[in-house]
Amino acid sequence: MKRLELIEKIIARKKELNITVENLAKLSGVGVRTINRLLKNEDVKLSTIESVTNLLGLDFAGNEVVPLQELQKQRAREKALFLASIVQGTSALEMQGLEEDSLKNIITNYEEAFLKGEYKNTLWVA
Repeated sequence: MKRLELIEKIIARKKELNITVENLAKLSGVGVRTINRLLKNEDVKLSTIESVTNLLGLDFAGNEVVPLQELQKQRAREKALFLASIVQGTSALEMQGLEEDSLKNIITNYEEAFLKGEYKNTLWVA
């Protein structure tokens, strides 16, 4: 595969996920300017390409390693766990920690909201 084809696949996946350059940079740990250079097919480190393709569920050839729906589910789970940990941490500080079943319900509700609910468009916000 030519590098330009890989860049095209990265751009296509970015559009499929509806992720901004800024959020792609934050989530992959790469600078915004570097992401822009990558998307313009300018020279970047291989580690940059690896970070971006891993985040997008692609390999170095641009092949899908993680299906789109699975990638979205993983991201929804990450965000749900993060939000639940904030709720649980605050509650625990106040000596009002949630029971395990209640916590699981909260996580499930957050996941559903990120996948189908009103927060769907914030799934890839860092």
